[in-house]
Amino acid sequence: MSKYKLYQVDAFTDKLFMGNPAAVCPLSEWIDDEIMQKIAMENNLAETAFIVKRSEKYEIRWFTPKVEVDLCGHATLASAFVLFNYENHQGDCIEFFSPRSGALNVRRDDKGLTLDFPIDEYYNITISEDILSCFDKKPIEAYKGKTDYMLVFENEADIINIKPQFEFITKLKGRGVIITAKGENIDFVSRFFAPQSGIIEDPVTGSSHTTLTPYWTKKLNKENLSAVQLSERKGYLQCKLSGDRVEISGQARLYLKGDINIE
Repeated sequence: MSKYKLYQVDAFTDKLFMGNPAAVCPLSEWIDDEIMQKIAMENNLAETAFIVKRSEKYEIRWFTPKVEVDLCGHATLASAFVLFNYENHQGDCIEFFSPRSGALNVRRDDKGLTLDFPIDEYYNITISEDILSCFDKKPIEAYKGKTDYMLVFENEADIINIKPQFEFITKLKGRGVIITAKGENIDFVSRFFAPQSGIIEDPVTGSSHTTLTPYWTKKLNKENLSAVQLSERKGYLQCKLSGDRVEISGQARLYLKGDINIE
């Protein structure tokens, strides 16, 4: 029988049962992709992160219940939280490496954890009928990044009250769809839908803020941005554009730790 450690962490929140839950599975060596995918499916969370220590760095990969993805913010935050607090990582910086996204560093201070991620390169697209069919409100702008669509709406109320049409969102060729607007009491708000990746609505999506941060930095002409992802669980993030990188900060809380047993 093979046994693997498993942690579940609520990311981008300072309260349990809020933010986005992620599973974290530290490994001594990589196991078969099929087994990792089955573990992620069994966990049935938006993301399960697998990490392997290599000298002083850590390789990291992320799986939804259906597919492996290129980048995941909240599961990287959760992985750093586990390494700092439960896996005896020394120091205040962790160097992750993703085969799909390159170097991803996380540092900690007395305020929480900060991800250092590459920015997404996005471009303006036409608001086509395919996009219009996905929601009951019309966006004022539309963009396409490396993996996601980003639709901009007029105000925060649009983001709160919008009705997604999942049968049409599923047909879009991408990981998912970010919707966003300027916030009323915060710089910007967002939600994220990815039924084509096995995630109906993601509670908090760190990676989407690699697209959101450069957009809102330019739009608001502001260096330090506060953000809320308006899912039912809600998530709170601080974002800063730094050249071709984005700093995304938040907190995390441990929900459980245990073992996976595979015969």
